[in-house]
Amino acid sequence: MVIPSFPESGRIAAIDYGTVRIGVAICDPDRILASPFEVVTTSALVKDPDYFARMAKENRVTALIVGLPVHCDGGESQKSAEAREFAKSLRDQTGLPVRMFDERFTTVAAQQRMRPGKYTRKRTKERVDAIAALVLLESFLEACRYHNGIAGHDVDVGPDDETGPTKEQLNLE
Repeated sequence: MVIPSFPESGRIAAIDYGTVRIGVAICDPDRILASPFEVVTTSALVKDPDYFARMAKENRVTALIVGLPVHCDGGESQKSAEAREFAKSLRDQTGLPVRMFDERFTTVAAQQRMRPGKYTRKRTKERVDAIAALVLLESFLEACRYHNGIAGHDVDVGPDDETGPTKEQLNLE
């Protein structure tokens, strides 16, 4: 399967990958407004492995962003490797281009955004991953506008590559 290059227009879905819950946010085709879409549990994905392919098709998504958890110094962890594998499986499942984008502090930012709403602890837990995906998507879109290009890096660029991702590649290629 040939994966197309990352499009410069069209709807993008951002994925905040987690081992229990996965947050999803989607932007409009002009990439101006982003909204939290939903939170899906990994157990639900076991029952419905075609979820992302169907979600992308139904919502006319042209590309995906997956949050890359990195340490404050830019180093990667086991969670980073899991996110990369998840991103590769999304690319294979959907046939869409997928970019990795630094997700440092997205959950903290999501919790801060939710604080004024005085959500219950249960509601916060249910919603925080979708808001974290929203923060990720907004950051990606802003980086693209600021640098006048496509931010992030391809899922195949990894820490074991000879070139490896530079700090610049983590945020903009």
